[in-house]
Amino acid sequence: MQTSKFKSLFNLAAINKNVIRTSVTTTAAKSENLKPWKEIPGPSSLPIIGQLHHFMFGGVFTNMEDPQTITRLAKKYGPIIRLDSIFGKPPLIFLSDPESAAFVLRSENWMPIRPDLESLEYYRKYYKKNKGNKVRTTGLSTEHGELWKEFRSTVNPVLLQPKTIKLYTAVIDEVAQDMIDRMKASRDDNNMITKDFYKEMNLWALESIGTVALGCRLNCFDPNLPAESPEWQLFECIQELFATSYEIDFKPSLWRLFATPKFNKAMKLYEQHENLLKHFINKGKDNLKNKSGIEKGVLEKLLEINEETAYIMASDMLFAGVDTAANTVTATLYLLANNPDKQAKLREEIMSRSERRPYLRACIKESMRLMPVVSGNARKTSKMYNILGYEVPKGVNVIFAHQAMSLMENNFPKANEFIPERWLVKKNDPLYYGHAHPFVCLPFGFGVRSCIGRRIAELEMDTFISKLVENFEMEWFGPPPKTVHRALNYIMGPYNFIFKDIK
Repeated sequence: MQTSKFKSLFNLAAINKNVIRTSVTTTAAKSENLKPWKEIPGPSSLPIIGQLHHFMFGGVFTNMEDPQTITRLAKKYGPIIRLDSIFGKPPLIFLSDPESAAFVLRSENWMPIRPDLESLEYYRKYYKKNKGNKVRTTGLSTEHGELWKEFRSTVNPVLLQPKTIKLYTAVIDEVAQDMIDRMKASRDDNNMITKDFYKEMNLWALESIGTVALGCRLNCFDPNLPAESPEWQLFECIQELFATSYEIDFKPSLWRLFATPKFNKAMKLYEQHENLLKHFINKGKDNLKNKSGIEKGVLEKLLEINEETAYIMASDMLFAGVDTAANTVTATLYLLANNPDKQAKLREEIMSRSERRPYLRACIKESMRLMPVVSGNARKTSKMYNILGYEVPKGVNVIFAHQAMSLMENNFPKANEFIPERWLVKKNDPLYYGHAHPFVCLPFGFGVRSCIGRRIAELEMDTFISKLVENFEMEWFGPPPKTVHRALNYIMGPYNFIFKDIK
């Protein structure tokens, strides 16, 4: 799943689409006919400190964890919002017009630069090199240009082959069943999970993606797993890394000017993460010695390229595939629990034992539209653009606000309702998803930088959600869960789920 990370943005129902579309022109437009960068709407700027004061106490960005922060700004400023450079971080715009999004994404689809975890990029490109490590390529999430194109071309055949991913059907099913058994054993008298639900979902996600990326079961569900065990250290390291990277990559930070304490902490965590992955890949290599099957799996194929590629891809898969899968499943469970008629319809499909499960896919698609874990995609402009009549220079980060666009009534009728049927009905139905602009909702990204792990993620989520619906009648009580915007959209507690056995 794709990892660009800004929360919901704008409400533009009153703006005429045709007017907007005529404003999106080619980059050949003469710059003197465009409004300059500084005239793009956005929070006010002061001499020397620019827009920094808006991130301080009482400013509009004081609480960036509030999902409504950007939405409020959008109501004030419209479909394009400007943020200037702060502490060396590139300037950016938030964009919530689908035609403009399509224009930029298509224009940047040869070798697109996707802003991501800058601290991870620094670790892989400079920190390791300074410690004497030879670094040629650093991975899909941190590389750009020709090196990225070469690396992606190398790993695409490994991760995008359906028959390769199909090899993991049985073990992914085994992981899902193990988690079902764990959940059944950890319920109280009211059928509520007594363990930390957030951690439980992340443990399931780590165990699932680990079977693919590391070539072995991690046994994260072992109740006797010591706190100092490599398995538990890996889990804790991933959680701490996401929290630390949010602080230095998505908030104003001085680490781009000098090494701050949080930056130093991040470098140590990245190093620990890499060492732990090497431990498990060595374990996976040992498992391969006893392998009897003819078909080669993901780790085996990556190792045939070289060990460094296997380490890098394992790291990228765990960074991209744990929190994202866990939060998507949590969102889907909440929506099904809150819509018992949809849950019953899905259960009927699952109990039919049919190989085709279109309603399951529709439920997950609708969940990713309504409560996406990643609220938008991003690109860094490689040239000057005319966007909605404004000159957007080269080197600007453009954040495409897909979540916000997906919740607009002019794109999806009854946008705030959970209606999986919109992904299945015929074209003449007003709810038909195809009536929306194709660039409104892109949960797995777009083009050559779309999510390389999509097939794996879909297999994991399809399998686990099927098992949950098959085994439990899920209910929810109380208000909706709180969603917090950090690096991703996190669904936070209290998790008021009730899991009753299916009789």
